[in-house]
Amino acid sequence: MASVAVRVPRELSARVPVEQREPGRDRDGVRLLVSRGTEVSHHAFGELPGLLRAGDLLVVNTSPTLAAAVDGRIGHTRVVVHFSTRGDDGRWAVELREPDGRGTTRARAGEGGHGAPAPGPAAAGGPAGTRVRLPGGARLVLEEPLSARGERLWWARVSRAEVPGLLREYGRPIRYSYTERDQPLSVYQTVFALPSGDGAGSAEMPSAARPFTARLVAELVSRGVQFAPVTLHTGVASAESHEPPYPERFAVPEASARLINAARAGDGRVVAVGTTAVRAVESAAGADGVVRARAGWTGLVVTPERGVRVVEGLLTGLHEPEASHLLMLEAVAGRAAIDRGYEAAVRGRYLWHEFGDVHLLLP
Repeated sequence: MASVAVRVPRELSARVPVEQREPGRDRDGVRLLVSRGTEVSHHAFGELPGLLRAGDLLVVNTSPTLAAAVDGRIGHTRVVVHFSTRGDDGRWAVELREPDGRGTTRARAGEGGHGAPAPGPAAAGGPAGTRVRLPGGARLVLEEPLSARGERLWWARVSRAEVPGLLREYGRPIRYSYTERDQPLSVYQTVFALPSGDGAGSAEMPSAARPFTARLVAELVSRGVQFAPVTLHTGVASAESHEPPYPERFAVPEASARLINAARAGDGRVVAVGTTAVRAVESAAGADGVVRARAGWTGLVVTPERGVRVVEGLLTGLHEPEASHLLMLEAVAGRAAIDRGYEAAVRGRYLWHEFGDVHLLLP
């Protein structure tokens, strides 16, 4: 169970991107908190090139963000479907949410045989056989919970439409109530995002990379910092407190594996951009710490007990105090560093969530 002993005031939620909060600024206009062990320093994100050194390697996630929220109806009841992850058999892992006019913040309770709330979390959003009418005449049918633990995600089939086309025509980015309004999909794409031929992508933005601009990437390259692209298609991140991440599709190409291994063999540090990049790289690492090209599904949960075999540093957003992501941060930097960093972030009025400020954890 992961948590930090700080309370994050609601006003520290970033409600819109920095370029809308402060006209004239670009994406890289956010703040950067740097933790080296328990030593904390405060910077602008544009100072990142001076905080890294020649030979360092940034591992970046190239997954594009999908317009993964689609309105639907169950009978006369409005729901929002969050398309999380595409399965190998053509099904999609989905979550049903209740619209509330401020983003889809509430998971839909399941129903029993006579419309009564279903007992226990296993039926959240269900039951099996629930049919959802989608735009354009498409139909979605819930088949079974994603896992035996039975949280909020269900495997579902969609008929009369291909999901990638459905999302392109009728979808919008997933958002939650701490944001001010819906944003165009372009706001949620990172500079590293690459379109996938099969329409796969991330239900929610790999947001640690959002502050990067082409200009900043060019400056980093000119200073001898290298980039290793990997892919991890992120599922919905609306997890309940302490809920571990779901299995996700990932790929670490051969060229990136070679770059990572070369950096570790030399003087460079392997710094992951986002927890998604950590999960991908660590899923491709053997017990010997050597990264090999791999692709498929990963259910890896990086914890302090498991530790990290490859990643030495992490650039990440600021997570909720109860988020399971904090276990990964602790595995990279240690509990004392995370506690000290989060205390400093609250005192310094840093902004949380995908449009907020970022945190660089270095050895």
